[in-house]
Amino acid sequence: MSGRTRLALGAWAATLMAACALLPLVEPAGWILQAAFLLAVQSGMGMAARRVPLARPLTVAAQAVVTVLLLTVVFARQQALFGLIPGPQALRHFADLLQQGSDDIARYAIPAPLSSDGIRLMLIGGVLVIGLLVDSLAVTFRSAAPAGLPLLALYSVAAGLSDGGADWLWFVVAAAGYLMLLLAEGRDRLSQWGRVFGAAPRASGGGGEPSGATAPVRTGRRIGAVALGIALVVPLGLPAMNGGLLDAAGAGVGSGSGGGGTISAVNPLVSLRDSLNVDEDRQVLSLRTRNGGDVSDLYVRIVSLDDFDGTTWKPSKRRIEPVPDGTFPTPVGLGPDVKRKEFDTTISAADWYAQDWLPMPYPPSGVTIRGNWRYEPVGMTLVGDHGQNTRGLTYQVKSLDVQPTPEQLASAPQPSAAVLREYTRLPDSLPQVVSRTARQVTEGATNSYDKAVKLQDYFAVTGGFEYDTQVDVGSGSQAIARFLRDKQGFCVHFSFAMAAMARSLDIPARVAVGFAPGTPQGDGSISVGLRDAHAWPELYFEGVGWTRFEPTPTRGSIPSYTLPDTPGSSLPNQAQPSQTASSVPSAAPSASESCTAEQKKLDGGCSSESPQAALPTDTDGSKWYTVPAWVLGGLMALLLPLSPLLWRLRTRAVRLGAHGRTDADTAVHTLAVWQELSDTAWDFGIAPDESLTPRKAAARIVRLGTLDPTAAASAHRVADAVEQVLYAPRPRPTVGLTDDVHLVTAGLRASAGRAGQLRALFAPRSTVRVVWRASAWWAGVRERALAARPPWWRKPSGQQS
Repeated sequence: MSGRTRLALGAWAATLMAACALLPLVEPAGWILQAAFLLAVQSGMGMAARRVPLARPLTVAAQAVVTVLLLTVVFARQQALFGLIPGPQALRHFADLLQQGSDDIARYAIPAPLSSDGIRLMLIGGVLVIGLLVDSLAVTFRSAAPAGLPLLALYSVAAGLSDGGADWLWFVVAAAGYLMLLLAEGRDRLSQWGRVFGAAPRASGGGGEPSGATAPVRTGRRIGAVALGIALVVPLGLPAMNGGLLDAAGAGVGSGSGGGGTISAVNPLVSLRDSLNVDEDRQVLSLRTRNGGDVSDLYVRIVSLDDFDGTTWKPSKRRIEPVPDGTFPTPVGLGPDVKRKEFDTTISAADWYAQDWLPMPYPPSGVTIRGNWRYEPVGMTLVGDHGQNTRGLTYQVKSLDVQPTPEQLASAPQPSAAVLREYTRLPDSLPQVVSRTARQVTEGATNSYDKAVKLQDYFAVTGGFEYDTQVDVGSGSQAIARFLRDKQGFCVHFSFAMAAMARSLDIPARVAVGFAPGTPQGDGSISVGLRDAHAWPELYFEGVGWTRFEPTPTRGSIPSYTLPDTPGSSLPNQAQPSQTASSVPSAAPSASESCTAEQKKLDGGCSSESPQAALPTDTDGSKWYTVPAWVLGGLMALLLPLSPLLWRLRTRAVRLGAHGRTDADTAVHTLAVWQELSDTAWDFGIAPDESLTPRKAAARIVRLGTLDPTAAASAHRVADAVEQVLYAPRPRPTVGLTDDVHLVTAGLRASAGRAGQLRALFAPRSTVRVVWRASAWWAGVRERALAARPPWWRKPSGQQS
């Protein structure tokens, strides 16, 4: 097998191994076999074009044409000319498939079903594009190292979306593929030089390639294995960089120390749909109130989402601190004139419900709970630390029942500039229809309160919206626009849309996630089930603070301060608890309805393996080992690129050190000095020639290095001393050899340019001797191991392998 063929196979294998990281994203995984076959055809076309041979750009163009034809045959055969050539209809079909794939990615949970041709086109087409780049760089242009960039891009996309626990496995597979590609290129380059490295001469291998070139290849494989091991082990000692959108459940948050730490959380869209569509409405919480709390209006909040990026709402990254002793601070914006009443709630969580955030009525004024919990003051929420969650916990919460009047809300002054700046921020990607609809709906309103009520009425009563947990709205930048157009969705879509529209009207807004009022029981408690999972908007009014609104029809309860005073209102009764909503057909499908495999994948529909109303969170809070770990990691990152420089400095110091104190050391010192002189010249681009005598080698260094007379005389003195050691019966010591080497080094540095000087300093060529020594050491170990085999294990002398 030729070196170019081996390199092409390495590029094919490296691309396919990196593509394996995409396997957890969809199911079934049979698409990888189709991708492997199409990728092989693409690589075969490149091998044929290079054998012709075609020019490099023409080779890449031929592979690109074959790639387009392959995708046309597989995905657009009916729309193509003669079933092969892509015409206008085929191109439009490709565009429709890509749009379909983009929409499916937005609305399917991981792993997504592969029934969609759009997702399959994006997967296979993406692998073929990456394969074309890798093959072009590594094989056509003979530069395997830059081919790691498209491989890294392919792996990064997969790693950024995957939420499985086997990410390390896909990293090993992808990295091994890239190392295999590098080794294939190195072996191909070494074979062009013949038997450059190696110990004793050996017979050629079966492919006609000198076997002496295989020792560095074997060494390279071992270096690659060590590098992979380090890449897997070192991150365990460094500060965790997980968290964010894809962290697994139960990670816990917080620093675990007296102060500091941060938290972040994620979009609860999938988990909320999970909870609303369960076949069995399992009890999550049991609540028992005292001091006259209104159970029909008792919302239990988990977390608030205040960061809107155009795609989804999520919590901002916030500072956390120890839970305050006694009474919590007064909620932000709540003035003394607003009526309020404090009540106590005892909450018991089910023994299977493991939620990192603590469900509480808002706003809390005090919490009594056991375990490791931390307090986030902006959202007034508690979050578990070091894996702490709500599983089987019973805790007491003191909360305020804030009862503003419509007049107080209508006369609320303008919020502060900081509140407006943070909570009215909207991304540029938000469709214009959102703000345009908000202005149309609130036309005629004279203050923020009237606008908020009009928005709530538009969604809950007058706008013609329907509540449905099975709609395919998606979560992309156009999700709110599609929701306003189709007018179908569930609580997430209603709350997201109202909050975004309120912000477009300069009303500070955020989204709260938790549970709507539950079902009163005969013993006086309230049962909160999975189908009570809910999201609602909170709008800020100066003097009142964050105020709940309810735009979702048939869910929860309409706040009393938003109801009109006139009788005969068409708005739902504020005392209507959420348990009646569960009987609405669109809100909860009957248990007799079948649940297909595709519906199970659709945003987590049908059943829930993780029935939480908000996904878990993580932290980057510092631990005691953070600073030492970062220092160690920084030192390793600094020493790795400087290792050739450090190795040369150490070697130079040993060779030019205090040798030659006795006559017996003269030979050793002289030969070491000559070795240093040869390696220094090699570092500046003058490769050693072992066939020359020391005198001719010194003359060659003087000529190629354009040394001045002083440096030239020093080089010849070192060569004369070496010849004395090699040929004289009694070599005499030569004084000043170290100084002579320094003079020659200065001369070579003066004649080299700035680039040559930097190359000789930071990337000295002579460091390849490390590879040679490692190869020779391994060859010796292998020979000794072979020699130590028992006689019965050895082959007969006449038998050929």
